[in-house]
Amino acid sequence: MSKPKVLSGMQPSGQLTLGNYIGALQNYVKLQHTHDCFFMVVDLHAITVAQEPAALKEQSEAVAALYLAAGLDPSVATVFLQSTVPAHAELGWMLTTLTYMGELERMTQFKDKSEGKESVGAGLFTYPSLMAADILLYNADLVPVGDDQKQHLELTRDLAHRFNQRFGETFKIPQPYIPEVGARIMSLDDASKKMSKSSPNAGSFIAMLDAPDVIRKKISRAVTDSGREVKYDPQNKPEVSNLLGIYAQCSGKSIAELEAQYEGQGYGPFKKELAEAVVSVLEPIQERYRQIRSSGELYDVLKQGKERAAAEAESMLKQVKEKMGFVLL
Repeated sequence: MSKPKVLSGMQPSGQLTLGNYIGALQNYVKLQHTHDCFFMVVDLHAITVAQEPAALKEQSEAVAALYLAAGLDPSVATVFLQSTVPAHAELGWMLTTLTYMGELERMTQFKDKSEGKESVGAGLFTYPSLMAADILLYNADLVPVGDDQKQHLELTRDLAHRFNQRFGETFKIPQPYIPEVGARIMSLDDASKKMSKSSPNAGSFIAMLDAPDVIRKKISRAVTDSGREVKYDPQNKPEVSNLLGIYAQCSGKSIAELEAQYEGQGYGPFKKELAEAVVSVLEPIQERYRQIRSSGELYDVLKQGKERAAAEAESMLKQVKEKMGFVLL
């Protein structure tokens, strides 16, 4: 019996953060052993907003290398760059023609990213149709999604239904994958906002490649709530609750154990030891990352991933074109 398929990806539009690692990458590593996994660096999505070419290239390589450094095994999971498989852009256009303006106008991410701007690129508007193509090309059963992407997955499901009704049964209807373990990691300067690699304040996030002393400094400066009690109470103590969530994920200890450990001690010792827990998780990944970047193995992995992904994607694209009435030569 074939394993269920999983597809997911991250944008190379900034440095991957501790939030990306805890919320997504850790789960990628677990899923690769139980599912048929395709993990992309979604560089076509990154250019929906202006990117400096040299920075885009560097970040695309960095994200792919961090996938591997965090534990993805290219002999098990398919790791590739979205732009190296042309079927993504081709099916993306076809699905755009099936997508209604009203559906795209309702997307909250488009509203957020376009708010206050005089002019907005069409790519940012049609981005969800390309995301649908990414998923449907591989007949993905499951798609790991955060809260900010649930709406896009719903559109993907709608487009799959719409295509199947119009042209005949073709696409599998994907389901969201909500991991059992994994926390929503919030910003270090405002626990009401998700930790984001695109934040203009570098102190608000811990990048996976931040040096240990930088990590220590950022955590020492992280906003805390009034009082001294290290207690998990998201409603009344959101900042400390966020730090406790990070600590639990990085140490393997439960929230209750950590609350007991720091009872009566205040925030000083808590933050100091939290920083060491984060460093202990990220340092080995950083060392492996440096080995990957210096060895040249990354390009071999990405070429292998491209070939594997293209074989799957082109087979599906051929079916789609045939059903839509395109001449196949």
